Amino acid sequence: MTPPMPPDTLNDIGVLKRREIEARILAPVIAAFAEEFGRERVLDTVKRVIARIARDQGRALADRMGGNTLAHLVKSQANWLKGESLAIEVRHLDDTAYNYDVTRCRYAEMYQALGMPELGAILSCGRDFALGDGFNPDLTLTRTETIMDGAPRCDFRYRLKPSARSEETPASGS
Repeated sequence: MTPPMPPDTLNDIGVLKRREIEARILAPVIAAFAEEFGRERVLDTVKRVIARIARDQGRALADRMGGNTLAHLVKSQANWLKGESLAIEVRHLDDTAYNYDVTRCRYAEMYQALGMPELGAILSCGRDFALGDGFNPDLTLTRTETIMDGAPRCDFRYRLKPSARSEETPASGS
C-alpha cells in the first residue's frame, strides 16, 4: 500500500500560479494522450479525475478551515483571490446563501494567453461544483455563465440546506 501523501501546501503560492503550473504540465500530456486514445475519451477522463481531486480538496479545505459553513467557505476564498486573481462582487450572504459575481477572472486570462481556454474550463471552472460538494455535501452551487466561456461574468450562487447550517454567524460582506 502506498503511504499517504503529505498535506497539500501548494496554495501557499496562490491558486492562480498553481493552476498555471498545472496547465503547463498537463496540456502537453493531455495532447499526447488525445493523439493516442482520442480527444473526447481523454477529456472525459480528465474531467472525472479533476472532479475527484476537487472533491477531495473540498473535504481537506473544510478540515483546514475548521468547519464547512458558508462562513468557512467565504474565509477560504483568500487562496483563490491572491494576487488579485479574481474581482468579485458579493450580492448576498447569510447562513444559507452566498451569491457573488466574478467580474474579472485572471484564470481565464491566463488560460487564454496560454492558448488553452478549453482546458481552463476543465482544470479550473470544472472544479467548482465538486469542490463545493466535498466541502459540504449539503451545499449546492448554481452557475449559469462563466468568463472562461466568454460571458461578462461568472454567477456563483451557493445554497446550504437550512438543516445543515451552523449557529455560527457568516462572515460579513453582504
